[in-house]
Amino acid sequence: MRLRNITGSREIIGESIFVIHGPERQKGNWQGVFGNTNPIHIEIGMGKGRFLMDMAKAHPFVNYIGIEKYSSVLLRAVQKMEREQDPLPNIRFIRMDAEILGSVFDTEEVDRIYLNFSDPWPKDRHAKRRLPSREFLARYDKILKKEGIIEFKTDNKDLFLFALGELEPAGWKAEKISYDLHHDKDMMEGNILTEYEEKFSSIGNPIYKYIIRR
Repeated sequence: MRLRNITGSREIIGESIFVIHGPERQKGNWQGVFGNTNPIHIEIGMGKGRFLMDMAKAHPFVNYIGIEKYSSVLLRAVQKMEREQDPLPNIRFIRMDAEILGSVFDTEEVDRIYLNFSDPWPKDRHAKRRLPSREFLARYDKILKKEGIIEFKTDNKDLFLFALGELEPAGWKAEKISYDLHHDKDMMEGNILTEYEEKFSSIGNPIYKYIIRR
């Protein structure tokens, strides 16, 4: 669920050194943005940024880019970064709609994509807007390296079953699937919690996850 609009959020984001403005200009040059040749991982629908920031701390030799289309949500991530005593050098944010991924990232420029607790868009007519839909899988296909993977987590069983059904028609296959992540020893190794994941798992909701490749 997105936050209500916060007055001044766009202005604050516009002045932040952690947000990339005009990201289309960096297409094909994202390693140059970070000043190294480390792998690039992106999270689409990053929310308030907890997952991405914890990942960046745990894996300093990976570059992380968080994508969020709502200014009021991205603002929270920016504020978290600004409170860090030592700002993370391997993380950047973009305010954009995931539909234009191909305008921002070049062919095989991204090593991994994270989809965490994405909007389920429950009405059938909105299926194309779901981030694990075949329409979005086609977009990911254009920017991911050949060996690249996608990790998807959700507490919404219907969305998860939908996502699994989209794989074969889109030319993807599941490498790992869990219907109860927090009771899956193998899949939980190295797992970083999101805000929603902590909330839902604490009340006993199972968390679903897949890892997929082409």
